[in-house]
Amino acid sequence: MVAALAEGLDLTAKPLSEVTAKDAADGLVLSVETPLDSAAIARLPAGLAAVGTYSVGTDHIDRAALAERGIALLSTPDVLSASVAEIAVFLTLGAMRRATESISLVRSGAWTGWTPGQLLGHELASRTAGIFGMGRIGREIAARLSGMGMTIAYHNRSRLKPKDERGAVYHPTLQGLAKTCDVLVIACPANAATGGAVNARILAAMRPGSYIVNVARGTVVDDEALIAALSSGQIAGAGLDVMAGEPTFDARYLDLPNAFLLPHIGSSTVETRVRMGAILRDGFIALARGETPPNLVPEPA
Repeated sequence: MVAALAEGLDLTAKPLSEVTAKDAADGLVLSVETPLDSAAIARLPAGLAAVGTYSVGTDHIDRAALAERGIALLSTPDVLSASVAEIAVFLTLGAMRRATESISLVRSGAWTGWTPGQLLGHELASRTAGIFGMGRIGREIAARLSGMGMTIAYHNRSRLKPKDERGAVYHPTLQGLAKTCDVLVIACPANAATGGAVNARILAAMRPGSYIVNVARGTVVDDEALIAALSSGQIAGAGLDVMAGEPTFDARYLDLPNAFLLPHIGSSTVETRVRMGAILRDGFIALARGETPPNLVPEPA
């Protein structure tokens, strides 16, 4: 990331808490683990023209406060879609093939050898994946799961054009989608409308023994409801790369053998990190030239 950013930019690293209005800076780069609230934005350098977030999501940034100061916001769309989609497939396989239990058995030293009924899971083929959020990442996930023999359904704010659906079945409501899928893959933006959207009502609407996969944000899922559903068996397994409050998340997940957990590594590949740095660099340079970069985040309505 740093090498890609450094080409054409003069970089200085410091904690956000040490950035002040007196600093001579045209831009600021941060990531999802660094909240940028209105108080922090008020302390930003007077001449700051743009903020670049090393992420697609912007829920850690007070976009209205940035807009009030006339500061542009850049993100990293498209360049991490493939890597996040791969993790979604990994989580789906991990949940459906009981990866947590399998790894624990081997590492415990208690494995006594192969048996016909040992840790039986389920195949992906001939099952239905319901994708909540068919944006760039959602469509990449759909392409990969479809290639593994799954039927694709989805729920989105609006229906896609037929060429973008590629045969996926649209459901106008999340509950309608939940009723029809074996695996609910969450890939939607985190915002006021999606916060807690996957709740007890949605989980109860799913077929008994279904699965949940989340590569969006932990706040989209009601932890209390999901933990209860995993404990009862209504949800057979969950693959989670993101959790509310991470890295401090609900510790009850650690006691659930049917929870396959990852530490938010959806975009963690060398190739993606380089592309993320490059798109931010190009965005800053474009703004300096008076151009509109493709990764400029629109101001909130």
